[in-house]
Amino acid sequence: MADYSHNFYDKKISSYGDNFTGYTLPASSFGFPSDPRTANQIDAVSKKLNTGAKVIEVSGVNIAKGEGPMGLIDYIPKQHFKEIERLKKLSGAELTFHAPLVEATGWSEGGWNEAQRKQVEREVLSSIQRGHQLDPNGNIVITFHTSNGLPEPNTKVKVKDENGKMKEISSRFLVINEQTGKLSAIPGQQENYFQNKITDPKAQIDDFNKRQWTDSLSQVTRLADQARISFVRGTSFRDEEGLKRNPEFAEKIPEFFKLSEKDPKEYEKFLNTFSNNTERDLAKQTVSELGFAKQYAQDAYLTLQEIYNNAYDSATKQGNNKLKTALKEVREQIVPKLQGHEKNPEKLKDFIDEIAKATRNLNSIKDHAGVPVQYRALEDFGIEKASETFANAAFDAYKEFGKSTPILGLENPPAGMGISRAEDIKKLVEAAHKKFSDKAVEDGMSRKEADKKAKEIIGVTWDVGHINMIRKSGYDDKDIVKETQTIAPYIKHVHLSDNFGLAHTELPMGMGNVPIKEHEEVLRKQFGDKVNKIKQIVETGGWFADFKTTPFRETLSAFNSSLYPMQMSSYWKTPPTHGYFSGYGATLPDVHFQTYGAGFSGLPTSLGGEMQGRSRVSGTPTE
Repeated sequence: MADYSHNFYDKKISSYGDNFTGYTLPASSFGFPSDPRTANQIDAVSKKLNTGAKVIEVSGVNIAKGEGPMGLIDYIPKQHFKEIERLKKLSGAELTFHAPLVEATGWSEGGWNEAQRKQVEREVLSSIQRGHQLDPNGNIVITFHTSNGLPEPNTKVKVKDENGKMKEISSRFLVINEQTGKLSAIPGQQENYFQNKITDPKAQIDDFNKRQWTDSLSQVTRLADQARISFVRGTSFRDEEGLKRNPEFAEKIPEFFKLSEKDPKEYEKFLNTFSNNTERDLAKQTVSELGFAKQYAQDAYLTLQEIYNNAYDSATKQGNNKLKTALKEVREQIVPKLQGHEKNPEKLKDFIDEIAKATRNLNSIKDHAGVPVQYRALEDFGIEKASETFANAAFDAYKEFGKSTPILGLENPPAGMGISRAEDIKKLVEAAHKKFSDKAVEDGMSRKEADKKAKEIIGVTWDVGHINMIRKSGYDDKDIVKETQTIAPYIKHVHLSDNFGLAHTELPMGMGNVPIKEHEEVLRKQFGDKVNKIKQIVETGGWFADFKTTPFRETLSAFNSSLYPMQMSSYWKTPPTHGYFSGYGATLPDVHFQTYGAGFSGLPTSLGGEMQGRSRVSGTPTE
């Protein structure tokens, strides 16, 4: 006889529990993003709520409609944000917001400039203002990527050394020219065979700037030398016969050169006064050479000014007062001797000599005051500019919203992009904290309160799938978890997605090799029981696109969430028992046959049966 309490589902092929991560979290910890491919976010949020999710991350990212700097968010009417907020109230859900992907540094393929950065700053503030509508009385978390398009400034990889041990090296290092906004790549740690040492990227940048300073001044020297050569040609008489016939010719040179520039017609008349063709040709050649000399001298002068101005601007930005003082001293020495001389032909030789002297004086300051920093490490530059963007926007938002100011979660983009490693993001957040605090103090707030507000408003959205992609550069589980340990004190929000460390595949957790158990343990250690207040958004865009289903069930299974709010068995990791007389209870209860039997004797009287005193509708006695 068959045992009807036997479980007829084979656990080995069960869809439950196969992707368990080893770490248990309640279902209330998870949120899910709305569809980022549509501007109809009201419908997208409603569909996500229908799955049973109670935390929804509203998508403002620019996926489907990427035209323009703001992309999708500009297609969402402002009234829709308010309507989504009403929907949140009706459903009892919580909302977070993913802002459009912007490049906070202001860099683009065309280079960097401050105008671009300020434009992005306005876009960030606009996103904060719109996100605030989703939770006007709270502190909604708004996620911004730390970068979007900026190349990885310092490409680090792990390789085996001569002893077979793994070590981290810098394989490529990017620098930016602050004047032009263009990027250049230099090798990472490089073997200097001549000096028998390893040269790190920072030392290479110092050498790079020294060479750039010397090369720039050499350009002025070459122009001044060319001016001097032309001047000598114009004032020497290679035609001895012509000199003998007109010994006063040399004295007339400045006069007819000046005439050639002031009044070309009178100059032609002057040439016609020469009866001898040789003298006339000599006059033309002299004027031509002196014209070249003047042009070269003017080019040298303008180049000298540009170099000086860039150097002074760089010294100001870097706070290098020693260099600024040295530059001022050179300016005081040379400017009085140069001003006005470029327009006076009679002073042309003196003008050329003073340019050459000024160039030598500028070159000499490198020995005691250093050189201007024209090229900077992109990682330092990017952190400085991005922190300025986020800090300024956050402070403006605080001035507008006060206690209900949204929280900025600066998210690590996929590893391999700019500002994607924990140490760089830590520097970015701390720099943004300081800039925010400085602005608040200037506005009248105490330093203690300003620091506190900065830390409350600016933090990190940590994407475990994005950081897992450092595996392709030779890193392992321990390295990846160490990244989380570094950034843990700054985390306000978490994005969950799995992959195999090679591509941004966004699988449900437990389906790749993200060490999520270790990540979660770091968070638990950092935040204790408060960790459950940190919402963890399940980003699995690839899963939905390919399998057309929500990853809700897979997520609950991955984290062994309880089937019931009371945290009682059963759990998603373990499949429920499906026996006839256990698990869900009796599948064919006796009362069914008592109430709806095969014969008329089992039917209520209202249906012609013999069961007295029962209603087929309510089950209570009939009146």
